[in-house]
Amino acid sequence: MVRNKTLPARAAEAVLLLLMLLISLVSIGPVLHTISVSFSDNAAAAGGFVKLWPVGFNFESYKRIMEEPHFVNSFLVSVKRVLLGGTINLVLTIMMAYPLSRSVKEFPYRNIYMWFMLFTMLFSGGIIPLYLTVKGLGLFNTIWALVLPGAVPVFNVILLMNFFRNMPKELSDAGYIDGAGPWYMMIKVFVPLSLPALATVTLFSVVGHWNAFFDGMIFMRSAENYPLQTYIQQLVINLNIVELDSTQAELLLKVSDKTLNAAKIVVSMVPILVVYPFLQKYFIHGIMLGSVKE
Repeated sequence: MVRNKTLPARAAEAVLLLLMLLISLVSIGPVLHTISVSFSDNAAAAGGFVKLWPVGFNFESYKRIMEEPHFVNSFLVSVKRVLLGGTINLVLTIMMAYPLSRSVKEFPYRNIYMWFMLFTMLFSGGIIPLYLTVKGLGLFNTIWALVLPGAVPVFNVILLMNFFRNMPKELSDAGYIDGAGPWYMMIKVFVPLSLPALATVTLFSVVGHWNAFFDGMIFMRSAENYPLQTYIQQLVINLNIVELDSTQAELLLKVSDKTLNAAKIVVSMVPILVVYPFLQKYFIHGIMLGSVKE
C-alpha cells in the first residue's frame, strides 16, 4: 500500500496517533491507580494523595492477603473451577453448536432447539429456582455447584454455531461423499478449522469462571471451598482497636480496606492478564467471523 506523504495527511495521522495515545492512557489510568493504591500506606490512600505512583511504598496489603490461611486453597479452587468448567463449557458448546449449524434437512429439529436456546437467553428462572435445584441435587459445598449451572453458555453456542455455518458448504459435501459421518466431520474437519472461534469462547468461559463470586457465596457452606473471588470479596480488616499491640498498630497505619481492596483487584486480574496474550491473536478474528451469518 502506498502511503500519502502530503502534509495534511501526515498531520491527520499525527492527530489520530495522539488521540489513540490519549485513549490508551485514559484506559490504563484506573488500572495504574489501583496498583498504586495497593502498594501505598493507609494515610496516603485515605487522604487521596495516591495518583499513578505509590505513596509510602509497602507490601503490607499483599502480605495481609497471603497470610490468610485459606488464600492458597481458594486460589486452587478457582484454578480447578476454571480448568473443569472451561473444559465442560468447550466440549458442550462444540457438541451443541455443530448440529445447530446444520440445515433443517440434515437436522430436522434444529429450529425447535434454536427457539429453546433463545428463550433461555431472554428469560431466566431466577436465583431461587437455581438455589433449590442445586440443593435438590445435593451439590452444595462441591465444585460441581460452580460449574454445572453454567455448563452450556448459550451465547458461546450461538457464536460458534455461526462460525461453523460460515464455513464452505463444500467441506461437508466432500466429507459425506467420502463416507464421513457427523462425528468424524465435527472432530476431524470443523474443530481443527475453528481455532479462532474456539479460542474466543474459551476466553469467555475462563474469564467468566475466574471472575464469578456470587455463586460461591450462596452454594458454599465453608470458607475452604470458596473460589478466590468469593474469598477476597469477604476479606476485611479485622483488628480490635482496644487490644492492639505495637505491631498491629503499625499494620493498621499501613493497611486499610481501601488498600486491601485494591490489592484484591490486582491479585484477581493477574491470571487473566497472563492468559489473555496467548489468545489475543484469535480473539478479534473469532468474534468477527462468528458474530454474523452471511
